Amino acid sequence: MREVKLSNTKFLIRKAAVLGAGVMGAQIAAHLVNANIETLLFELSGEADNPNANVIKAMEKLKKQEPAPLSIKSKAADIQPANYDQHLTLLQDCDLVIEAIAERMDWKRELYLKVSPFLGEHTIFASNTSGLSINQLAEAFPAHLRHRFCGIHFFNPPRYMHLVELIPGETSDATMLDNLEAFLVTYLGKGVIRAKDTPNFIANRIGVFSLLATMHHGQAFRLGFDLVDALTGALIGRPKSATFRTADVVGLDTLAHVINTMHDTLPDDPWHRYFAAPDWLQGLIQSGALGEKVKRGVYQKIKGEIHVLDLTTQNYRPSGGQVDEDLKRLLKYSNPTDKFAGLRRHQHPQAQFLWSIFRDVFHYCAVQLASIADNARDLDLAVRWGFGWNQGPFEIWQAAGWKQIAQWIQEDITAGKSMSQTPLPQWVQEIAGSTIQSVHTAQGSFSPAIGKNQQRSTLPVYRRQPFPDRLIGEDTRYGDTVFETDAVRMWHAGDDIAILSFKSKMHTIGIDVLEGVQQALKEAEQNWRALVIWQTEPPFSAGANLQKAAEKPKHAPQPDQAPPPAPQPPTAFQQFLKKLRKTTQATVLQVARELDLTDMLMAKKLEEVNHMIRQFQQTSQALRYSMIPTVSAVDGLALGGGCEFVMHCDRAVATLESYIGLVETGVGLLPAGGGCKEFAMRAAQNAKDGDPFPLLKAYFKTVAMAELAKSAEQAKELGYLRPADTIVMHRFELLHIAKAQALALAEAGYRPPLPMREIPVAGNTGIATIESMLVNMREGGFISEHDYLIGCKVAHVMCGGDLTPGSLVDEDWFLELERAAFMELIATEKTQARIEHTLKTGKPLRN
Repeated sequence: MREVKLSNTKFLIRKAAVLGAGVMGAQIAAHLVNANIETLLFELSGEADNPNANVIKAMEKLKKQEPAPLSIKSKAADIQPANYDQHLTLLQDCDLVIEAIAERMDWKRELYLKVSPFLGEHTIFASNTSGLSINQLAEAFPAHLRHRFCGIHFFNPPRYMHLVELIPGETSDATMLDNLEAFLVTYLGKGVIRAKDTPNFIANRIGVFSLLATMHHGQAFRLGFDLVDALTGALIGRPKSATFRTADVVGLDTLAHVINTMHDTLPDDPWHRYFAAPDWLQGLIQSGALGEKVKRGVYQKIKGEIHVLDLTTQNYRPSGGQVDEDLKRLLKYSNPTDKFAGLRRHQHPQAQFLWSIFRDVFHYCAVQLASIADNARDLDLAVRWGFGWNQGPFEIWQAAGWKQIAQWIQEDITAGKSMSQTPLPQWVQEIAGSTIQSVHTAQGSFSPAIGKNQQRSTLPVYRRQPFPDRLIGEDTRYGDTVFETDAVRMWHAGDDIAILSFKSKMHTIGIDVLEGVQQALKEAEQNWRALVIWQTEPPFSAGANLQKAAEKPKHAPQPDQAPPPAPQPPTAFQQFLKKLRKTTQATVLQVARELDLTDMLMAKKLEEVNHMIRQFQQTSQALRYSMIPTVSAVDGLALGGGCEFVMHCDRAVATLESYIGLVETGVGLLPAGGGCKEFAMRAAQNAKDGDPFPLLKAYFKTVAMAELAKSAEQAKELGYLRPADTIVMHRFELLHIAKAQALALAEAGYRPPLPMREIPVAGNTGIATIESMLVNMREGGFISEHDYLIGCKVAHVMCGGDLTPGSLVDEDWFLELERAAFMELIATEKTQARIEHTLKTGKPLRN
């Protein structure tokens, strides 16, 4: 049962139903069961002998889909298949029904007439329409039901996209909407934006216009699709899929449908003449090239290489659009003011193209804001959460200088360069003439309807977000500092729970972070009731950073000393880091980032490594045995050493989208910060009949295969998280819940666990069993000789070494085995070759 408490009322979601098992409907149902909500999934009846055949087929697809809609595959069994011929009576027990069938007004109305007699007295009915009129849809309901009808627009894929647009109808009950918003926020983890009932609502209205403007100017400046994507992706703070790769993912037919919807429903829009699918898009659709779902669209993979459609030849050619180097430097290194000044004066077609699309998007947002959104904040967050932009349009404009950009836009309108000659609204000029020149401030964001700034929502659910997703101009101060170093900051929010945040890149853990954690633990034991490790932004931690171990103190040269040597060319490691910044997806890159191995390893400076490993183990143990409760608040990556910190805290509170794993074997090493020891202890503690080996065997596989959990639920399955650890759906509620967990432990009279001094080991019998499996894999060609060696080292550590099964050892025994095995592996030429190869190429080496 999901419960939201507002004022003196309770809004309960015991059971939900989704009508329509297409791409969106099935994934919405998947996310509902991710949140442990009993869910029915309806689809048209199949064959007479199997009426649920269609919906069962959709449910099976969920298990194979990537990215995975389900947090774990077994969740598919929690979806109850249903069809409209046999199961409509089940709707009367549902608290929430979400319609997600095709975007046809007539089909939706027909369905509403069919199901409305079966809805319970308390049932909320919502449409997942991406742009049809909510008020027109409501007309299909009996008048007495319309107060419980609204729009809930999820974005694809629903599990991962943060945005949900909540669209009230004229008769929607206000309290129902508030309760529904609270439910969507806390229990489904969504960022909710109230949208007005206008075509395509907020995010799609702006996002699709941006795409149309990009298409228009790309063709005007004769830029290829691949070059447009190179210009409109990460380089300007948008997703790597940029424009046309995104179109392929969405589906070219779906994109054309959305464009046509804008054309048909927005006849008075000043930009209406641009609301038409270009000829080339219609041609691709007619030829069956619908995008990624059919493996051909704007892009196509041919013989393992990505090819792109060339409009000049109407054939596919190898993709390889190159951004002008001067422009690239301008975009990467300039502040926003200089960047936009440079774009506007630069004569290169690529620069003029970028200025044109920014200008026209700014122009469109300014003109349409009053009609589609309550304020500038809602528009910016909708675009950020729904389309993955780093900043919303108004944020970008404000950062670049509101008055200057407004002046340039007006000049281009006057000169006939803009896509529309509609003047900027009066409120834009008034802000340009004000002292603050900002639509976003600490006091709120500008609302044209009231002519002043509007504060954030005051619904009680948002009290659970002490630090919500911030916009430019808003206060980003995090509490009061207890102490701060170059590596960490310990702070508090006015209560007696201390918070520790890392300051290193990707929150990697070096000697300085380890010292900071130890200092924080000492401070917390003396003056605070608990310690929470929480980062101000993800990831939790990309793991151990061994670079600091080899750094020497820097001293300024004395007058009689020789000047410092000339700068050296970038090392392989530095080159790797540069490459690493460009991608975050491949697991092998995550492995390399987790280790952050530097030239010190290549130079075999092993003593520094040994010292750091020892200090890492001491810090992990300090987290476990501190006199105050320790809680790790995890969001995003928690790799290697970061995972080991999570495993050693008294509790972990993790967002569903936490990706946790001990991944060291990917580059020829093993976990040595207490991870192997922790799995051995857990196997012993949970052993049946005193035999730890059955559990240990599963844990061995997890470590040896460097398994990375793709959700917090899977992290529990793999053993990285414990059954008592908490999974949170909303990342901005993470700190609130972690502090509550820490306080609960403190209130219960917390005492640390007693050290385990008698841990039964699997010993030489367990080692021999695992080694025999490894031999078979080696002989079968599934692993290399060095893979075999790594696996044997992991088995040796986790089984407790060459001892008689059942022998009793303490934790220090396992830590010594970890450290020794790590040092033995890092000293081998093949592990060093793997590390070097990974750092140079970003790809694994099997040697």
